[in-house]
Order: sequence, then C-alpha cells, then structure tokens
Amino acid sequence: MRIVATTPFDGQKPGTSGLRKKVKVFAQPHYLENFVQAVFDTLGPVPAGAVLVVGGDGRYHNRTAIQTILKMAAAHGFSRALVGQGGILSTPAASCIIRKYQAFGGLILSASHNPGGPEEDFGIKYNAGNGGPAPEALTDAVYARTRSLTEYRLVDAPDVDLDTLGETQVDGLTVQVIDPVADYADLMESLFDFAAIRSLIAGGFRLRFDAMHAVTGPYAREILEKRLGAPAGTVINGMPLEDFGGGHPDPNLVYAEELVAEMFGANAPDFGAASDGDGDRNMVLGRNFFVTPSDSLAVLAANATLCPAYARGIAGVARSMPTSGAADRVAARLGVPCFETPTGWKFFGNLLDAGKVTLCGEESFGTGSDHVREKDGLWAVLMWLNVLASRKDSVEAIVRHHWAEYGRNYYSRHDYEGVDSDAANGLMAHLRAAAPGLAGTVLRGYTVALCDDFAYTDPVDGSVSTAQGIRVLFTDGSRVVFRLSGTGTSGATLRLYVERYEADATRHDQPTQEALADLIALADDVAGIVARTGRDAPTVIT
Repeated sequence: MRIVATTPFDGQKPGTSGLRKKVKVFAQPHYLENFVQAVFDTLGPVPAGAVLVVGGDGRYHNRTAIQTILKMAAAHGFSRALVGQGGILSTPAASCIIRKYQAFGGLILSASHNPGGPEEDFGIKYNAGNGGPAPEALTDAVYARTRSLTEYRLVDAPDVDLDTLGETQVDGLTVQVIDPVADYADLMESLFDFAAIRSLIAGGFRLRFDAMHAVTGPYAREILEKRLGAPAGTVINGMPLEDFGGGHPDPNLVYAEELVAEMFGANAPDFGAASDGDGDRNMVLGRNFFVTPSDSLAVLAANATLCPAYARGIAGVARSMPTSGAADRVAARLGVPCFETPTGWKFFGNLLDAGKVTLCGEESFGTGSDHVREKDGLWAVLMWLNVLASRKDSVEAIVRHHWAEYGRNYYSRHDYEGVDSDAANGLMAHLRAAAPGLAGTVLRGYTVALCDDFAYTDPVDGSVSTAQGIRVLFTDGSRVVFRLSGTGTSGATLRLYVERYEADATRHDQPTQEALADLIALADDVAGIVARTGRDAPTVIT
C-alpha cells in the first residue's frame, strides 16, 4: 500500500447525482483519488467480506477511473469487487447487482445524460447497500472530508483485464469481472409478462429502441431482440461509445432526433423509446405521439396491476415536485398516498425502503419502482410493452383514454442551458425576495394562491431539505416552477416548469405550448427570464 500526500480541491461537492465535472478536471493528478478517498473515509472501516460494485456508462475516462478505484478499494480493505465487463454497468443494473449480492455499496461512473468525450463530462457517485444514491447526510459528510483531506491510499498493482470474465487478485482484493447484463435481464423477466410481450411482437407489433450509443445498447439487444423476439435492428445506436457517437445522450425530442423523425414519419413503428447515457432515463413515443414523462408515470400507475410484479396493487406513488400532478389523481382514485419530493432519486429511497410507495417518477424522463433504488429506463419501456400487450391498444389511445378518465395536465419544461451562473442565481434570488408578496395578486388573469421556496420533510427519517425551487401556485390548479438544475458542468441550467389542468375532454387536443402560452408569458413577467439571462428562447422544450 502507498500513502500519497495531497491537498484539497475546491468544489468537490456532490450534486443531485454525485460529482460531475469535465474530464480534464477529473484527469488532474489526485482529483479522482481525493474524492474516492473522501467517500471511503466517510464510510469508515468496512466489515469483513465487504463487496464493492464498480461500473459505469462507458464514457471517456471510465476505464482509467475503474483501475484507480480498484487499487484504492484494495487499500481500504474491501474483500471483493464486482465489475461489469468492459467497465460497463448501467445505473439501474448496478443497483440491481448491489441488492442481489448484498454488496456493501457501489461506485457508479457516469454523468448520466451529459455528453461524453475528452472535452466533455465525467461523473462519479456512491450508492449505498440498498442500491440507492447516497443520502444527503452522507454526501454532505463526503464534501466536508474533501475539504480537509491530506492523503489517500492505494496499492501498487497491475491493471485488471476488464474485458475477460473471471477473477483477479489485487493485493488481497478479489476482482470479479461479471456479465453486466444477465442479472438485470433476469430481474426484468421476473417482473413482466414476457410471454405476452413476445406474442405482441410476433403478431406484427413494431418497435424501435434508440440506445443513443450509450450503455443500454447491450441490455436492450439482450432483452428486446433475444428474449422478446424483436427483429435484429430493432435497437439502433446500440454500441456504447466513449463519446456517445458525438451525440448528446439525453432522450428527449431534441437530442433523440433520429428516433423522433422515424416515429413521426411515414410508416412509423407502433412504439418507440430511447434511454440516456447511463440507462436510468426513458422517453416513450407512440406513432406520431409523444408521451410526457409526467403522463407516463400516471398511466403506468393506473395500469400497474396488468403486470405480474404489481398485480396485487401498489402501495403508493412518489413524484418530484416539478413533475405534474397527473399521478396525484391516479393515487387518489386508487386510495393510495402520493408523495411530493425534491428532485433527485435519493429522496425516493426512504419511501421505497419503508414500503410507502411502489412507483416513482420525475418529469426529467425518469421512472422506476421498488425493484431497484434507481430510476430505470428499460424497466419503464418494458412496463409500457406489458401494458400494450394486455390492453391491445395503441400508445395514443391508452393516453387519450387516461385523459378522458382523469383529465389532462398540460405540462412543459423549458431548459435554459449554459446560463451565466451569476445571472441565474440573481434570478432565483429575485424570485425568493418577491415570493412573500405574490399571494393574492392577479397575473394575466390567474390568481396566485401561494408562492414559496419548496421544502421537504422526509416522512421516514425526519430530515429536512430546503430551497428546492420556487413554486407559483394558482387558484385554478395551474402553476409555474423555477429551479436551477444540479446536473450540468458548465454555467447554470435554469428550468421553468409550466402546468395547467384541463378536465374538459373536448379541450384535450390543443397544442401544448399554445395551451400554456399565457402561463409561459406570465413566468417571464414574474422572473424576468429574458432580461436577466439574455435568452429570448429556451435551449430545449419538452
């Protein structure tokens, strides 16, 4: 073992999903090592036989980082490390493996939906023994440790062959390179009616899955093409590449343009889906029809009993605060609770572990259940396929039937990416100062019922999270929400969420941006987005 003297780096505070920086930042001498040592120091001595799961989305710097982590894990006293072949593990698969093999925890190397490559982004996060992201108390402690670190420890050993299945010894640490797909695929087969989905596909149902040259390619090929019998080529962009083929692995209407063009073109497939860099997000499309993530969560909750794993019903639903209230109406009809949490999957973990909820979702294309402790893109795709196989109807028909029954939540998110950080923080400070005086005012015909900075008290452990986003709630149930994203690495991303509920089924065919136009204009009136950011239009609208 070698003890290496070091000094702290500024800014190693984990965000919503771990520490994310440019590759050039992580590639600095000692930078990754400092953060990993801070994690290990915070965890304290590991018990005898402790297992660490390691893997990532295959982006640039993934392999290099894994070699360093393994040598540090050996120095910290771990007995075994389970590593995905080629360094590959989707985030939900890593959660699955942590839980299945009762690992002590795991280090997941990903910047999720952010671009990859030598000039782009890299990330790392620690997942606990339940398979879920580290809670805020732990990430806060890790950050505190990064600010006082004076040394890190690792062993001198040759690099491990990450491409060959089997075991290697690294100074007392047994490194087992495992099939990254098999355990996850087996879990999916236990949750859903694969026979019904196979019959649907065999009957001529056509689907397309865009892996965006990211981690889910091997998973989708194994499950959709091999186990479910979809034709070869159903999965496009299925080879994970270190730079995601030069694309942006974020499954939305802008960045998944190849899939969107096919689904809205002539002779479109019946079903389309995409996943992101590390496999935890999903976008679902029907023929000439986009399903918002908020609607997707609500539809899946309403139809959960059609799937074997959820046939007895669900305990409850949880959604992030910016996500639309569509799921709330389903939960009320089912007589189960619906929890509103801050953004970040870690906030769902306590609810899932306590058995208070079964399904969870975020408006940022994340959906999941209690089968793992991460959002799960392929899981959502398979649940949709199970519902389609059971309902024997189209994606659009199922969603429209849902709107007719529950009402439609017109909903949109406007992302302003790469905004000057000072300007973005100034905008939020302006909103916080204005919030107390907005209640009771009338803005463009909408009466403000409440304006606040969302705070959350965890119903399981009592922990409190504050400053989670400015909400402007109106008396008719409409709302606008302003929030700064914690997932970017350059400047700031301002997110505006706009929602209006429409119960009248005869008014469910309005274009979304048209239906929300007054509220979008109102949001600029309140926040001064154009004046404060210099942006006259969002970067991405979903």
